[in-house]
Amino acid sequence: MERRSFLKGFGVVAACTALIPQIANAAEEAKKVVGPNEMNYDSAVAAITGGKPVTPSAKVAISAPEIAENGAVVPVKVTVESPMTNKDYVKAIHVLASKNGNVRCANIYLTPANGEAYFGTRVKLGGTQDVVAIAEMSDGTFLSAKQNVKVTIGGCG
Repeated sequence: MERRSFLKGFGVVAACTALIPQIANAAEEAKKVVGPNEMNYDSAVAAITGGKPVTPSAKVAISAPEIAENGAVVPVKVTVESPMTNKDYVKAIHVLASKNGNVRCANIYLTPANGEAYFGTRVKLGGTQDVVAIAEMSDGTFLSAKQNVKVTIGGCG
């Protein structure tokens, strides 16, 4: 019986010894991959727009508090003036936090059936920064609005 126990234990040790370098390699490779949560603001905007220009517009209204006492739950509302007809409507609303580790907070996709281009949510902000709303219109243009939010207690870390 001792011989069998020894051989089982030896097999387990050999298997672990063979796997440890592969696990370490996988961990190193994972560090090299840049995920969607590691985008900076400019690369996130480029990913959304495909490199097209973003125009600040009065048609996009963003409502967020000027001072947020807690960055973990900051209310944000976005409204885009649009007739929401089959020919002229808002295709998407993107909410970004310019200095968060994950700058993309929300992506909302709309159709003319929505009737109104409006969205409200709560976002997490790691510190004082701009909250930006980008509206993708049905004609392929991108409109934006931003508001600076001062955070007194950090939310993201």
